[in-house]
Amino acid sequence: MDLQPSSRQGELIALARRLARERFAPRADRHDRAASFPFVDYADLRAEGLLGLCVPERYGGIGADYETYCLVAEQLAQGNASTALTFNMHCLTMLMMGPIADNMPMSPVVRERHEKLRAAKFREVVEDGAFYGQPHSEPVEQGETDARLGVGGRRFGTTARKVDGGYVVNGRKFFVSLAGCALYYATPAIRLGDEPWIERTLYLQVPKDAPGVSFPGEWDPMGMRATVSRDMLLRDVFVPDGAEVLPPGLFGAMYNAFPHLFLSFSATFLGLMQAAWDGALAYLTGRMPGAPIPHTEIAAKGHAIAEMLFAIEAARALYYRAISVAQVDPPLEAVQRARAAHVTVQRAVVTISQEAIRVCGGRAFLRRYPLERYARDARAAALMRPWTEEIATQQAWEAALGLDGKRGAAAGA
Repeated sequence: MDLQPSSRQGELIALARRLARERFAPRADRHDRAASFPFVDYADLRAEGLLGLCVPERYGGIGADYETYCLVAEQLAQGNASTALTFNMHCLTMLMMGPIADNMPMSPVVRERHEKLRAAKFREVVEDGAFYGQPHSEPVEQGETDARLGVGGRRFGTTARKVDGGYVVNGRKFFVSLAGCALYYATPAIRLGDEPWIERTLYLQVPKDAPGVSFPGEWDPMGMRATVSRDMLLRDVFVPDGAEVLPPGLFGAMYNAFPHLFLSFSATFLGLMQAAWDGALAYLTGRMPGAPIPHTEIAAKGHAIAEMLFAIEAARALYYRAISVAQVDPPLEAVQRARAAHVTVQRAVVTISQEAIRVCGGRAFLRRYPLERYARDARAAALMRPWTEEIATQQAWEAALGLDGKRGAAAGA
């Protein structure tokens, strides 16, 4: 077992770290206070070729796999967690269209058509700097798909009616990161019809300026303010057949076959806890502008600093182990480890970001320092569906006891 980054991964990690520290971090406070989208961060991502991070090399991208994406996102989050979290939406779309789709079963005819459609979409990302949001959350009642999709519930309140040349889409999404900021939105919908539901799942490219698309409501949250995650309203929006991000039916199948998909969120929060620890060290040693020098009681706080380090390294080791075995149709023990890693990061990021403020003292509570922003952003980790702590925990014990219809298994191996 070798969890060391490859030389290419190391280069991308170093690039992401440089962007985070030199570019993203100095302007993160401004975007947080205004709850404004960091377009300039995306300009930097484009200039460095990182919008094509997960675009296969044959289309002009970098060709990063799932694991590499997670390692890069961890670094970006240390500059601005909101930027990293929205970048996750874009990169997941590229991964789903690209390497994950390549490992899903398709007929030759369907695969050939998908190849043609995704080539045009990838080209627009690489050549024109297009990027994607992922409006998945929908305020609808529980339905069959909530019980049948194994990752933790996927509602399909958005419907698509098949018409000549495409679909007419109607629905309402909420917590749509990059609302009104991305050029496109990869939107799940279910086609109206009588066939089995999984065959009717669609994943469609919806342009932000398409007639019938709007982003109503205000955005004034506690944390992750620069994600600009307003609602998205779809009223009789026409989407052409060529806008299919995935072939019909593949979205539902992929959601079940690649449960690691949403473990990618944790990369942002892993980076955020590192930023909180680094920030606490900078404050206590006088390297953070405005911090007291020398800091009093630093010896008494050393134990807490060490405990924070231990928690970060434990979470990182488990997370790296989990992403290193991500694949289509993973064995149960790999899914259990992914659940454990995801929940461990959710818990640790809150603890560490709060401890960073506590050990630094009262002035660390002030907004002039980044520590309070880290603590606010950290709270979003536990709210990210589909693997909230409650859902992941229930799935873990049901799987272990064989109550999910599959064999029971411990988290070993």
